[in-house]
Amino acid sequence: MEIACLDLEGVLVPEIWIEFAQKTGIEELKATTRDIPDYDVLMKQRLRILDEHNLKIQDIQEVIATLKPLEGAVEFVNWLRERFQVIILSDTFYEFSQPLMRQLGFPTLFCHRLITDETGRVIDYKLRQADPKRQSIRALQTIYYRTIAAGDSYNDTTMLAEADAGILFHAPQNVIDEFPQFPAVQTYEDLKKEFIKASNRELTL
Repeated sequence: MEIACLDLEGVLVPEIWIEFAQKTGIEELKATTRDIPDYDVLMKQRLRILDEHNLKIQDIQEVIATLKPLEGAVEFVNWLRERFQVIILSDTFYEFSQPLMRQLGFPTLFCHRLITDETGRVIDYKLRQADPKRQSIRALQTIYYRTIAAGDSYNDTTMLAEADAGILFHAPQNVIDEFPQFPAVQTYEDLKKEFIKASNRELTL
């Protein structure tokens, strides 16, 4: 059996922090794992900015409630589910994900948790585990699943390398240039073709 493992933000839904940055006008919040490979450095920067501007989790959730999946994402997930088991491996947080996952039909999601105080101030975050995307792929392989993974950022590359096949989707040029071993595509139609090519079964569009 084959499992399709997908990143979430930038692959199926908008980048939540970029959307929040545009809403608040805080340019620093536009940084993502496309720009800063070290996730801990990135999250500490985000927490500091939220604290400096007295922004609470409710402020972020209000913006998330207005977002929709990327055009074609729902149809792509439906296409994928007819051919593979599907798991979303994301560095987002369960406290953010509900509205967007509902629109995607609630595929299985592995991600992290935020820690907030009684006022809604985000004081810390808790990773599910270190290098969680890669470790999830390894765990699936130990129970004899074949894995095909797709992602767009630096934090996806260990997942792509560990999977039986890895695909870059919607990746910025700097990531494509640094990881030429992975096929890179920009449309869901081309991503479907890469999944078909990577599968060990006879599949059609």
